[in-house]
Amino acid sequence: MSEQTRGLIASPTEAAKQAEKTLRELYHWVEPERADMIVVLGGDGFMLQTLHAMLERRRIVPVFGMNLGTVGFLMNEWNPELLDARLARSRTFSVTPLRMDVETIEGKSYSLPAINEVSLLRETRQTSKIEVKVNDNIVLPELVCDGVLVATPAGSTAYNFSAQGPILPLGSAMLALTPISPFRPRRWRGAILPEKTRFGFRVLNPEKRPISAVADQREIRDVVKVDVAIDRSCTLSLMFDPEHALDDRIAMEQFVI
Repeated sequence: MSEQTRGLIASPTEAAKQAEKTLRELYHWVEPERADMIVVLGGDGFMLQTLHAMLERRRIVPVFGMNLGTVGFLMNEWNPELLDARLARSRTFSVTPLRMDVETIEGKSYSLPAINEVSLLRETRQTSKIEVKVNDNIVLPELVCDGVLVATPAGSTAYNFSAQGPILPLGSAMLALTPISPFRPRRWRGAILPEKTRFGFRVLNPEKRPISAVADQREIRDVVKVDVAIDRSCTLSLMFDPEHALDDRIAMEQFVI
């Protein structure tokens, strides 16, 4: 990859800004808007922000992240040396986001992408009551819970896993449907379904039991209806060092105690 087509973006943290200064002194960069690939400095949250910005602008290029945050699951190790060699030997993984279409109590409509997951969450102490559809078929007439989420393989180790959802191998072409603190049906623990599946959620009694819908980090409050499906119109590309590739990291999370 030519140095002339490489852009650099850093989160506003002190550590990331210092790392940015180091890299700018060592390598040549172009403006991100003109780059053929982007190096991102920060944590997982900043990586998601960067990817969402690409989706909004509809200008998607491969991204190589270096961790200056906490977990850094979507990032590579921070090391300013031999960057050209790392980029040349990196492995690229395709990630297809979800699309969340929402209607609110006030009749407003929103459509937002989600790279990790779409979550429906109760807004008050009142338990949520949600009708769940899979491909237009009602599979749960009334799910009583704190919420429910749909997770991609890339996001299956995040909020989904904390909610006792399954880890999905990258490339499995599956999605996880996971309840959050389910009360009824008490024994239902979720489902793994093909990525072509369309999910529909209808909030029962939304005025008394208000629910918000969250696409990764973006929240829409007081929803009455949420539809979720894979958005095949855009595919993201994440680059990883071969020894820290995303598919291996997701698979090995199943053995973390």
